[in-house]
Amino acid sequence: MKLFTRRLGAALFGLAIATTAQAEDPVKIALVHGISGHSFEVFSKQAQTGFELGIEYATGGTNMVKGHPIEIIHKDTQFKPDVARAVLAEAYGDDEVLLAVGATSSGVTKGLLPIAEEYERILIIEPAVADSLTGPDSNRYVFKTSRNSSMDMQAQALALAPDENLFVATLAEDYAFGRDGIAAFKTALDGSGATIVTEEYTPQGTTDFTAATERMFNALKDKEGRKVILIYVAGGGDPMGKILAMQPERHGIEISTGGHILPVLPTYKRAPGMEGAIYYYYEMPKNPVNEWLVTTHQERFDGPPDFFTAGGMAAALAVVKALETAEEWETEALITAMEGMSWETPKGTMTFRPEDHQALQSMYHFKIRVDDDVAWAIPDLVREITAEEMNIPIGRNN
Repeated sequence: MKLFTRRLGAALFGLAIATTAQAEDPVKIALVHGISGHSFEVFSKQAQTGFELGIEYATGGTNMVKGHPIEIIHKDTQFKPDVARAVLAEAYGDDEVLLAVGATSSGVTKGLLPIAEEYERILIIEPAVADSLTGPDSNRYVFKTSRNSSMDMQAQALALAPDENLFVATLAEDYAFGRDGIAAFKTALDGSGATIVTEEYTPQGTTDFTAATERMFNALKDKEGRKVILIYVAGGGDPMGKILAMQPERHGIEISTGGHILPVLPTYKRAPGMEGAIYYYYEMPKNPVNEWLVTTHQERFDGPPDFFTAGGMAAALAVVKALETAEEWETEALITAMEGMSWETPKGTMTFRPEDHQALQSMYHFKIRVDDDVAWAIPDLVREITAEEMNIPIGRNN
């Protein structure tokens, strides 16, 4: 009897050890971002910081979900489509991650969509923007916490208050982000009476906008009404500065553009009073998540959080919510949990639309104010533009 008791005790002790070890197995999440070799690198670094802060916030500082530590595996796309596809396949295959988050450039990210489908693993897109990422070429394994071009442009159109007296020339980069953005802007203007007089597309990395600007001036200058050049450029090159240097006011032409990250906002000081739409500025959302993010980021990094910091945090909060609510940690159960899922973010409530997995969210109408005591131009909030106000087209329909 004593021998049986000892054996039973040893067996139970061994079972307890095995159970504890199993409970402590990490849940692996890949962050697939370009962190070398491109001007967009700063976007990736912000998203990474925001993601790590989001995991911390969502887990109360434990970085654990249901007793499992969250292990973040970093993959560098180098902003090259072939490298991006290879490292995502490596993350799903060799690293056995449960899901992945990325990437930064819309053009690079588009190539990741079939990899997620091939491995039947979830890809949460953050911070890439293009509508096409949840469009017909996407698939059921793709979810998107970042805003899309339609949100940018519907909010931008609402900020411009379009009517039959508005004439617009557009400037964008010639790739998925720029093309999708202008297409969305044209859709947003449908029925308003406003007119697009010309569309200019420049290669990524362009620094000389002289010819494009002259063509836009010529298309606008003789129009009777409000004349606006809309800039939708994510990269460098300072198109706004170059256009303003050519004195559009000579022709009664205004400049409008979306908001940008803090390092770029000092250039907006050249355009006081300019109105547009922005995805995030740290002073705009009023909610507990954003208050924590602003306070914590200020304490740790001696500055406020930026555009993609908020986006990275939103993605992390979505991951933790999905892990907490899914019946199992496998792809189909996660998809079931995430379709229609709402969760709190620095921007307020976001919801994954079941049809195409785009996260619906607010945008913000701003007006630029210049304060000599602040290093950047301040995008003062005119009003929040809610998801309900924007008619965002459904992308994927299968």
